[in-house]
Amino acid sequence: MKSNERIIIIGGGLSGLTLAYRLSQKKIKTTVLEASSRIGGRIQTVKGNLGTPMELGATWFSDLHPNLNSLIEELELKKYPQFSRGKSLFQTKSFEPPQEFFVPESENSSYRIVGGTQMLINTLSQKLPSGTLRLNSKVTSVAEVGDQLSVEIANEESQFADKVILCLPPQLAGTQIKFTPNLPADMSKILPEVQTWMAGSIKFALEYKEPFWRNAGYSGMFYSHCGIVAEMYDHTNFEQNKFGFTGFLNAGAVSYSRELREKLVLKQLDELLGKKALAPITYKDKIWVDEFISEGKQLVQRPHQNNGHPLLQQSYLNGKLYFSGTENAVEFAGYMEGAVISAFNTLAKLGFHER
Repeated sequence: MKSNERIIIIGGGLSGLTLAYRLSQKKIKTTVLEASSRIGGRIQTVKGNLGTPMELGATWFSDLHPNLNSLIEELELKKYPQFSRGKSLFQTKSFEPPQEFFVPESENSSYRIVGGTQMLINTLSQKLPSGTLRLNSKVTSVAEVGDQLSVEIANEESQFADKVILCLPPQLAGTQIKFTPNLPADMSKILPEVQTWMAGSIKFALEYKEPFWRNAGYSGMFYSHCGIVAEMYDHTNFEQNKFGFTGFLNAGAVSYSRELREKLVLKQLDELLGKKALAPITYKDKIWVDEFISEGKQLVQRPHQNNGHPLLQQSYLNGKLYFSGTENAVEFAGYMEGAVISAFNTLAKLGFHER
Protein backbone atom coordinates (compact mmCIF):
# COMPACT_ATOMS: atom_id res chain seq x y z
CA MET A 1 0.00 0.00 0.00
CA LYS A 2 1.28 3.48 -0.90
CA SER A 3 1.58 6.18 1.75
CA ASN A 4 -0.35 8.69 -0.38
CA GLU A 5 -3.41 6.47 -0.73
CA ARG A 6 -6.62 7.68 0.84
CA ILE A 7 -8.78 5.40 2.96
CA ILE A 8 -12.38 5.88 4.05
CA ILE A 9 -13.53 3.93 7.09
CA ILE A 10 -17.30 3.58 7.41
CA GLY A 11 -18.24 3.25 11.08
CA GLY A 12 -16.80 4.95 14.16
CA GLY A 13 -16.97 2.09 16.65
CA LEU A 14 -14.04 0.32 18.29
CA SER A 15 -12.88 -1.48 15.15
CA GLY A 16 -13.07 1.59 12.92
CA LEU A 17 -11.30 3.85 15.42
CA THR A 18 -8.60 1.26 16.16
CA LEU A 19 -7.97 0.92 12.44
CA ALA A 20 -7.87 4.70 11.95
CA TYR A 21 -5.50 5.05 14.91
CA ARG A 22 -3.08 2.45 13.55
CA LEU A 23 -3.18 3.91 10.04
CA SER A 24 -2.55 7.41 11.38
CA GLN A 25 0.58 6.06 13.11
CA LYS A 26 1.71 4.93 9.66
CA LYS A 27 0.96 8.38 8.17
CA ILE A 28 -1.89 7.05 6.02
CA LYS A 29 -4.64 9.60 5.42
CA THR A 30 -7.99 8.29 6.64
CA THR A 31 -11.50 9.62 7.01
CA VAL A 32 -13.95 7.97 9.41
CA LEU A 33 -17.59 8.40 8.43
CA GLU A 34 -20.01 7.75 11.30
CA ALA A 35 -23.74 7.76 10.57
CA SER A 36 -24.85 8.67 14.09
CA SER A 37 -24.21 11.77 16.20
CA ARG A 38 -21.69 10.02 18.45
CA ILE A 39 -18.71 7.71 18.23
CA GLY A 40 -18.34 4.35 19.92
CA GLY A 41 -20.86 2.09 18.23
CA ARG A 42 -21.93 -0.48 20.80
CA ILE A 43 -19.78 1.16 23.46
CA GLN A 44 -21.69 3.88 25.27
CA THR A 45 -20.92 5.20 28.74
CA VAL A 46 -23.18 7.91 30.18
CA LYS A 47 -22.84 9.81 33.45
CA GLY A 48 -25.36 9.56 36.27
CA ASN A 49 -26.53 12.62 38.19
CA LEU A 50 -23.74 12.03 40.72
CA GLY A 51 -21.16 11.45 37.99
CA THR A 52 -21.11 7.65 38.07
CA PRO A 53 -19.98 6.15 34.73
CA MET A 54 -22.98 4.08 33.65
CA GLU A 55 -22.44 1.51 30.92
CA LEU A 56 -25.23 1.06 28.38
CA GLY A 57 -23.05 -0.92 25.99
CA ALA A 58 -19.96 -3.15 26.01
CA THR A 59 -18.43 -3.32 29.47
CA TRP A 60 -16.36 -6.38 30.39
CA PHE A 61 -13.28 -8.15 29.09
CA SER A 62 -10.86 -10.75 30.43
CA ASP A 63 -7.33 -12.11 30.33
CA LEU A 64 -8.46 -14.20 27.36
CA HIS A 65 -8.50 -10.98 25.30
CA PRO A 66 -4.79 -10.18 24.74
CA ASN A 67 -5.23 -7.80 21.80
CA LEU A 68 -7.70 -5.59 23.66
CA ASN A 69 -5.58 -5.69 26.81
CA SER A 70 -2.48 -4.65 24.86
CA LEU A 71 -4.34 -1.77 23.22
CA ILE A 72 -5.64 -0.58 26.61
CA GLU A 73 -2.11 -0.67 28.00
CA GLU A 74 -0.69 1.13 24.96
CA LEU A 75 -3.25 3.90 25.37
CA GLU A 76 -2.21 4.17 29.05
CA LEU A 77 -5.67 3.32 30.30
CA LYS A 78 -6.22 1.32 33.47
CA LYS A 79 -8.36 -1.71 34.18
CA TYR A 80 -9.75 -3.13 37.40
CA PRO A 81 -11.53 -6.36 38.33
CA GLN A 82 -15.29 -6.69 38.41
CA PHE A 83 -16.43 -6.77 42.05
CA SER A 84 -17.83 -10.15 43.10
CA ARG A 85 -17.20 -10.38 46.86
CA GLY A 86 -20.16 -11.48 48.99
CA LYS A 87 -23.44 -13.27 48.41
CA SER A 88 -24.70 -13.52 44.84
CA LEU A 89 -28.29 -14.39 43.99
CA PHE A 90 -29.97 -16.70 41.48
CA GLN A 91 -33.74 -16.45 41.09
CA THR A 92 -35.33 -19.48 39.41
CA LYS A 93 -38.99 -18.92 40.33
CA SER A 94 -40.81 -15.77 41.38
CA PHE A 95 -42.60 -17.57 44.23
CA GLU A 96 -39.44 -19.08 45.75
CA PRO A 97 -36.62 -17.32 47.64
CA PRO A 98 -33.53 -16.73 45.46
CA GLN A 99 -30.64 -19.15 45.81
CA GLU A 100 -27.43 -17.75 47.27
CA PHE A 101 -24.01 -18.57 45.84
CA PHE A 102 -20.47 -17.26 46.11
CA VAL A 103 -17.96 -16.56 43.35
CA PRO A 104 -14.37 -17.20 44.50
CA GLU A 105 -12.39 -14.02 43.93
CA SER A 106 -9.52 -16.08 42.52
CA GLU A 107 -11.81 -16.95 39.62
CA ASN A 108 -12.60 -13.31 38.87
CA SER A 109 -11.09 -12.75 35.45
CA SER A 110 -13.52 -10.08 34.30
CA TYR A 111 -12.34 -6.46 34.08
CA ARG A 112 -13.66 -2.96 33.46
CA ILE A 113 -11.89 0.17 32.29
CA VAL A 114 -11.27 2.89 34.86
CA GLY A 115 -13.54 5.82 33.98
CA GLY A 116 -15.81 3.71 31.80
CA THR A 117 -15.44 1.86 28.50
CA GLN A 118 -16.00 5.14 26.65
CA MET A 119 -12.47 6.10 27.78
CA LEU A 120 -11.17 3.63 25.19
CA ILE A 121 -13.19 5.28 22.42
CA ASN A 122 -12.41 8.84 23.49
CA THR A 123 -8.68 8.16 23.79
CA LEU A 124 -8.50 6.58 20.34
CA SER A 125 -10.39 9.50 18.79
CA GLN A 126 -8.18 12.07 20.52
CA LYS A 127 -5.12 10.51 18.93
CA LEU A 128 -6.47 10.93 15.40
CA PRO A 129 -5.45 13.89 13.24
CA SER A 130 -7.88 16.80 13.22
CA GLY A 131 -10.65 16.35 10.67
CA THR A 132 -10.44 12.55 10.56
CA LEU A 133 -13.82 11.98 12.19
CA ARG A 134 -17.10 13.01 10.57
CA LEU A 135 -20.33 12.43 12.47
CA ASN A 136 -23.88 12.40 11.05
CA SER A 137 -22.43 11.08 7.78
CA LYS A 138 -24.54 8.16 6.62
CA VAL A 139 -23.12 6.37 3.60
CA THR A 140 -25.73 5.33 1.04
CA SER A 141 -23.59 3.93 -1.78
CA VAL A 142 -20.09 2.82 -2.72
CA ALA A 143 -19.32 2.76 -6.44
CA GLU A 144 -16.24 1.79 -8.39
CA VAL A 145 -15.11 4.69 -10.56
CA GLY A 146 -11.95 3.81 -12.45
CA ASP A 147 -9.26 2.86 -9.96
CA GLN A 148 -11.05 4.58 -7.07
CA LEU A 149 -14.24 4.21 -5.06
CA SER A 150 -16.88 6.92 -4.86
CA VAL A 151 -18.59 7.07 -1.48
CA GLU A 152 -21.95 8.80 -1.47
CA ILE A 153 -23.05 10.38 1.82
CA ALA A 154 -26.68 11.35 2.47
CA ASN A 155 -27.22 15.08 1.84
CA GLU A 156 -23.51 15.65 1.21
CA GLU A 157 -21.03 15.60 -1.65
CA SER A 158 -19.51 12.28 -2.56
CA GLN A 159 -15.95 11.49 -1.47
CA PHE A 160 -13.35 9.47 -3.31
CA ALA A 161 -10.96 6.95 -1.81
CA ASP A 162 -8.42 4.39 -2.92
CA LYS A 163 -9.80 1.89 -0.41
CA VAL A 164 -12.95 1.67 1.71
CA ILE A 165 -13.22 -0.32 4.94
CA LEU A 166 -16.70 -1.23 6.19
CA CYS A 167 -16.60 -1.19 10.01
CA LEU A 168 -20.32 -1.39 10.62
CA PRO A 169 -22.50 -4.46 11.22
CA PRO A 170 -22.56 -6.56 8.02
CA GLN A 171 -26.37 -6.62 8.05
CA LEU A 172 -26.42 -2.81 7.80
CA ALA A 173 -23.83 -2.86 5.03
CA GLY A 174 -26.04 -5.26 3.10
CA THR A 175 -29.31 -3.41 3.64
CA GLN A 176 -28.35 0.28 3.72
CA ILE A 177 -25.48 0.61 1.23
CA LYS A 178 -25.80 0.16 -2.53
CA PHE A 179 -22.68 -1.28 -4.17
CA THR A 180 -21.79 -0.65 -7.82
CA PRO A 181 -20.98 -3.06 -9.33
CA ASN A 182 -23.02 -5.40 -7.16
CA LEU A 183 -21.23 -7.61 -4.69
CA PRO A 184 -21.13 -11.31 -5.66
CA ALA A 185 -24.49 -13.02 -5.20
CA ASP A 186 -23.28 -15.29 -2.38
CA MET A 187 -21.93 -12.29 -0.47
CA SER A 188 -25.12 -10.27 -0.98
CA LYS A 189 -27.07 -13.23 0.35
CA ILE A 190 -24.94 -13.73 3.45
CA LEU A 191 -24.75 -10.11 4.66
CA PRO A 192 -28.35 -9.83 5.99
CA GLU A 193 -27.87 -13.19 7.73
CA VAL A 194 -24.81 -12.19 9.78
CA GLN A 195 -25.98 -11.78 13.37
CA THR A 196 -25.38 -8.32 14.81
CA TRP A 197 -24.17 -8.88 18.34
CA MET A 198 -26.20 -7.02 21.02
CA ALA A 199 -28.97 -6.18 18.55
CA GLY A 200 -32.21 -6.29 20.51
CA SER A 201 -30.48 -6.39 23.89
CA ILE A 202 -31.73 -4.10 26.65
CA LYS A 203 -29.03 -2.78 28.96
CA PHE A 204 -29.90 -0.91 32.15
CA ALA A 205 -27.92 0.94 34.80
CA LEU A 206 -28.74 2.36 38.23
CA GLU A 207 -26.88 4.90 40.35
CA TYR A 208 -27.11 5.09 44.15
CA LYS A 209 -25.67 7.35 46.86
CA GLU A 210 -24.25 4.42 48.78
CA PRO A 211 -23.45 0.73 48.13
CA PHE A 212 -26.12 -0.61 50.46
CA TRP A 213 -25.82 -4.10 48.97
CA ARG A 214 -22.10 -4.29 49.73
CA ASN A 215 -22.76 -3.07 53.27
CA ALA A 216 -25.26 -5.93 53.66
CA GLY A 217 -22.79 -8.54 52.37
CA TYR A 218 -24.07 -8.85 48.79
CA SER A 219 -21.90 -8.83 45.68
CA GLY A 220 -24.53 -7.13 43.53
CA MET A 221 -24.37 -10.09 41.15
CA PHE A 222 -27.81 -11.44 40.30
CA TYR A 223 -29.29 -13.81 37.72
CA SER A 224 -32.97 -14.47 37.15
CA HIS A 225 -35.26 -16.69 35.12
CA CYS A 226 -38.23 -14.58 36.16
CA GLY A 227 -38.89 -10.88 36.53
CA ILE A 228 -37.67 -8.10 34.27
CA VAL A 229 -34.00 -8.20 35.32
CA ALA A 230 -32.21 -11.14 33.66
CA GLU A 231 -28.72 -10.43 35.01
CA MET A 232 -27.09 -7.66 37.03
CA TYR A 233 -23.68 -6.71 38.42
CA ASP A 234 -22.16 -4.24 40.86
CA HIS A 235 -21.15 -1.12 38.96
CA THR A 236 -19.14 0.79 41.55
CA ASN A 237 -16.33 2.82 40.01
CA PHE A 238 -12.60 2.17 40.49
CA GLU A 239 -12.25 4.89 43.14
CA GLN A 240 -15.16 3.34 45.06
CA ASN A 241 -16.93 6.67 45.53
CA LYS A 242 -19.65 6.22 42.86
CA PHE A 243 -22.07 3.35 43.19
CA GLY A 244 -24.56 1.44 41.10
CA PHE A 245 -25.61 -1.61 39.13
CA THR A 246 -25.62 -2.49 35.46
CA GLY A 247 -27.05 -5.45 33.60
CA PHE A 248 -29.60 -6.75 31.11
CA LEU A 249 -33.37 -6.83 31.06
CA ASN A 250 -35.26 -9.76 29.59
CA ALA A 251 -36.22 -9.53 25.92
CA GLY A 252 -39.92 -9.10 26.63
CA ALA A 253 -39.27 -5.71 28.21
CA VAL A 254 -38.81 -4.21 24.75
CA SER A 255 -42.56 -3.66 24.53
CA TYR A 256 -42.77 -1.77 27.83
CA SER A 257 -42.47 1.99 28.28
CA ARG A 258 -39.29 3.28 29.87
CA GLU A 259 -41.31 4.28 32.95
CA LEU A 260 -42.75 0.78 33.32
CA ARG A 261 -39.32 -0.81 32.87
CA GLU A 262 -37.91 1.34 35.66
CA LYS A 263 -40.88 0.58 37.93
CA LEU A 264 -40.53 -3.18 37.40
CA VAL A 265 -36.76 -3.12 37.89
CA LEU A 266 -37.11 -1.32 41.23
CA LYS A 267 -39.91 -3.65 42.34
CA GLN A 268 -37.74 -6.69 41.66
CA LEU A 269 -34.70 -5.21 43.43
CA ASP A 270 -36.83 -4.20 46.41
CA GLU A 271 -37.91 -7.82 46.79
CA LEU A 272 -34.30 -9.00 46.57
CA LEU A 273 -32.29 -6.32 48.38
CA GLY A 274 -34.76 -4.31 50.42
CA LYS A 275 -36.28 -0.83 50.48
CA LYS A 276 -33.00 1.02 49.86
CA ALA A 277 -33.13 -0.26 46.29
CA LEU A 278 -36.22 1.89 45.70
CA ALA A 279 -34.30 5.16 45.87
CA PRO A 280 -31.82 5.33 42.98
CA ILE A 281 -30.39 8.70 42.03
CA THR A 282 -30.42 7.80 38.32
CA TYR A 283 -32.01 5.11 36.15
CA LYS A 284 -30.91 4.64 32.54
CA ASP A 285 -31.63 2.00 29.96
CA LYS A 286 -31.10 1.45 26.26
CA ILE A 287 -32.75 -0.88 23.77
CA TRP A 288 -30.21 -1.69 21.06
CA VAL A 289 -32.55 -1.61 18.08
CA ASP A 290 -31.87 1.77 16.45
CA GLU A 291 -30.97 2.32 12.80
CA PHE A 292 -27.26 2.38 13.63
CA ILE A 293 -27.15 -1.24 14.77
CA SER A 294 -29.79 -3.12 12.78
CA GLU A 295 -32.50 -2.79 10.18
CA GLY A 296 -35.61 -4.77 10.95
CA LYS A 297 -35.70 -8.03 12.87
CA GLN A 298 -33.02 -10.51 11.86
CA LEU A 299 -33.84 -14.18 11.42
CA VAL A 300 -31.13 -15.64 13.64
CA GLN A 301 -31.16 -19.40 14.18
CA ARG A 302 -28.04 -19.61 16.36
CA PRO A 303 -25.75 -17.27 18.34
CA HIS A 304 -22.96 -15.68 16.30
CA GLN A 305 -24.69 -16.77 13.09
CA ASN A 306 -22.26 -16.28 10.17
CA ASN A 307 -19.86 -14.26 12.35
CA GLY A 308 -16.35 -14.63 10.95
CA HIS A 309 -17.73 -16.11 7.69
CA PRO A 310 -15.03 -16.78 5.06
CA LEU A 311 -16.71 -14.39 2.62
CA LEU A 312 -16.21 -11.56 5.12
CA GLN A 313 -12.46 -12.15 5.03
CA GLN A 314 -12.17 -11.38 1.30
CA SER A 315 -11.82 -8.05 -0.50
CA TYR A 316 -14.24 -6.81 -3.15
CA LEU A 317 -14.47 -4.29 -5.98
CA ASN A 318 -11.06 -5.32 -7.30
CA GLY A 319 -9.30 -5.26 -3.94
CA LYS A 320 -10.57 -1.83 -2.92
CA LEU A 321 -13.40 -2.78 -0.50
CA TYR A 322 -12.90 -4.61 2.81
CA PHE A 323 -15.10 -5.71 5.70
CA SER A 324 -14.00 -5.16 9.27
CA GLY A 325 -15.71 -5.00 12.67
CA THR A 326 -16.39 -7.48 15.43
CA GLU A 327 -18.87 -9.66 13.46
CA ASN A 328 -16.11 -10.28 10.92
CA ALA A 329 -13.60 -11.61 13.46
CA VAL A 330 -12.79 -15.30 13.26
CA GLU A 331 -12.11 -15.25 17.03
CA PHE A 332 -14.15 -13.55 19.76
CA ALA A 333 -16.73 -12.27 17.28
CA GLY A 334 -19.18 -9.93 18.98
CA TYR A 335 -16.73 -8.95 21.72
CA MET A 336 -14.46 -5.92 22.00
CA GLU A 337 -11.54 -8.30 21.47
CA GLY A 338 -13.12 -9.35 18.18
CA ALA A 339 -13.37 -5.71 17.08
CA VAL A 340 -9.65 -5.18 17.74
CA ILE A 341 -8.66 -8.48 16.10
CA SER A 342 -10.68 -7.57 13.02
CA ALA A 343 -8.98 -4.17 12.80
CA PHE A 344 -5.54 -5.79 13.05
CA ASN A 345 -6.44 -8.40 10.42
CA THR A 346 -7.57 -5.63 8.07
CA LEU A 347 -4.26 -3.86 8.60
CA ALA A 348 -2.49 -7.04 7.49
CA LYS A 349 -4.65 -7.22 4.36
CA LEU A 350 -3.59 -3.66 3.60
CA GLY A 351 0.04 -4.68 3.90
CA PHE A 352 0.72 -3.63 7.51
CA HIS A 353 1.45 -6.43 9.96
CA GLU A 354 0.52 -5.68 13.56
CA ARG A 355 2.72 -8.32 15.11
